[in-house]
Amino acid sequence: MLAARWHGRGDIRVEQIPEPAAGPGEAFIRVEWCGMCGTDLHEYRHGPILIPSRPHPLTGKVPPVTLGHEFCGTVVAAGDGCPFGPGERVTASACLVCRECSWCQQGATNLCAKLGSIGLCADGAFAEFVAAPAYTLYRVPPELDSESAALTEPTAVAVHACRRGRVRPGDTVAVVGAGTIGLLVQQVALALGTSRVFAIEPVPLRRQLARQLGAVAALDPAAEPPDRTIAAATENRRADVAFECTGTVQGVETAVRVSGKGSRVVLVGIYAEGSVAPWGRFQAHEKEILGASAYTEEFPEALQLLASGKVRAAPLITARFPLAEFAAALQAVSEHPAAHVKILIRP
Repeated sequence: MLAARWHGRGDIRVEQIPEPAAGPGEAFIRVEWCGMCGTDLHEYRHGPILIPSRPHPLTGKVPPVTLGHEFCGTVVAAGDGCPFGPGERVTASACLVCRECSWCQQGATNLCAKLGSIGLCADGAFAEFVAAPAYTLYRVPPELDSESAALTEPTAVAVHACRRGRVRPGDTVAVVGAGTIGLLVQQVALALGTSRVFAIEPVPLRRQLARQLGAVAALDPAAEPPDRTIAAATENRRADVAFECTGTVQGVETAVRVSGKGSRVVLVGIYAEGSVAPWGRFQAHEKEILGASAYTEEFPEALQLLASGKVRAAPLITARFPLAEFAAALQAVSEHPAAHVKILIRP
């Protein structure tokens, strides 16, 4: 079968490899669509980051590895003990977990001591077929189209982030960064009853999408100080919850400034550098800073939100490529990042 394989930094090859087999408790899945994630790009440009350099404790995997973890597909065959049957449409949590450590036993599987990921620590879905453990799989509702279903995984990230931020009806929310995760966080927050969302994003296409998907305002931080604008619109209360979705120090600083007294600042981005934090502002204003990593049991809610139309994935899809043209997809998002939000690959 054809697969996009990470061999090393700057070295992803579309090549023929043997089809996987469904072992005990696994399903053998024909991939319909798989989304290109920022993690895939980080591994291409700077990896290995999450791709293991030594055999992973759960999978034993080392490179080369097939990328891709945001996918929808149809079960072709099931291994012993797998509750999914041929013909069922499924999507998957990317998280591979031991189900034995103290974090897993507490339900915090996203903090598993041996945490791994499909598409990084096991072969993923930028391929014609993928084998995945049954515990990662969820049935796709019949009313949900396959392209949107492929975005269930990032939608679950957004649901988890909103739960971590304790978004409540009537809250004012600020979202820093209107990429895939930011636009999904915005929609989940609105579905949870927040009164208004302010998006902060320098790229025009993404500001347009933020407004289209319900933001009361989409602010260009280069054109206006977003903290002052939000303060003026909220009688100086600012945001009750601010989500940082860029993974940058500048984004964190913006999230702190646009959030008000007694607020929650939720870090959703993935950060490669540290910074000096304004601890005095957190102390004096009794702000909380919260991390949000992946998800635990949020997939059913994510699927319900997508199937009901309360969260719309289709507007985020800016291009589609066949797997054979994976290099062209990489080139498109690398050379024209302002023109893209989510690229889907069809094996």
